[in-house]
Amino acid sequence: MSLERRRQMIEPEHPQLSVVRQCELVSISRSGFYHRPAGETALNLELMRLIDAQFLETPWYGSRQMARHLRREGYVVGRKRIRRLMAKMGLAPIYQRPRTTLPNPEHRIFPYLLRDLAIDRPNHVWCADITYLPMRRGFLYLVAVMDWATRKVLAWRVSNTMEVEFCLEVLEEAMARYGRPEIFNTDQGSQFTSPRFTGLLQQAGVRISMDGRGRWMDNVFIERLWRSLKYECVYLHAFETGSELRAGLSKWIGYYNAGRPHSALAGQTPDEAHAVTRLAA
Repeated sequence: MSLERRRQMIEPEHPQLSVVRQCELVSISRSGFYHRPAGETALNLELMRLIDAQFLETPWYGSRQMARHLRREGYVVGRKRIRRLMAKMGLAPIYQRPRTTLPNPEHRIFPYLLRDLAIDRPNHVWCADITYLPMRRGFLYLVAVMDWATRKVLAWRVSNTMEVEFCLEVLEEAMARYGRPEIFNTDQGSQFTSPRFTGLLQQAGVRISMDGRGRWMDNVFIERLWRSLKYECVYLHAFETGSELRAGLSKWIGYYNAGRPHSALAGQTPDEAHAVTRLAA
């Protein structure tokens, strides 16, 4: 369980348990409960919003190219700052050659199973990904699980960290509501290569597929979802709080699933395609 989740379990006004005792029960120090890391400056938050928007257009931009782009836009920034902000946002550029960075040696990387695979029914392949969501005074992260064949968003969660817990929660919710897929595809992010995440899939009898490093096209449908969600919801509203953001996401994802027809689905919405093909199966 993440530190933030354990902090939320503590009730400062509890009638019977002191804060010190509650900290002991959830295994955090008293100082750990009261400490709140300093947030990013207003300038850094603005830079993160600009980086996010530009990365949707040019996902091959690394920190050097992104810094050049921002300087042309009038921001005096160095590459080190941009590298740190991109890392905090979870953004890694696409390279034309294999990257030299090694994956976590403690995490197993699974092969990509979808190449030349015909995917035409629900619950054949699910995919998941994490994206950064800018707000007016901060940012959060969103993870979603999507059915590949019908583009339906099966479950989603928002978090202020990129720890594995919220990815486990969204996977558990999707499987509780829709059963389990035959194959589950993700990138090689540490949340998805975590033994806790892959172990949950393996216990359910799901085959695991992972994109090649830097190959965002291997998970292209959920990348398209992020683009639509950001331009049609997140960027337009500049939400003030996490609760406002969640409400906005709930409304947009509900519209996406139930009210947005797709040409690739013969003009059906994801909900309609998911229901029809499940009945046919």
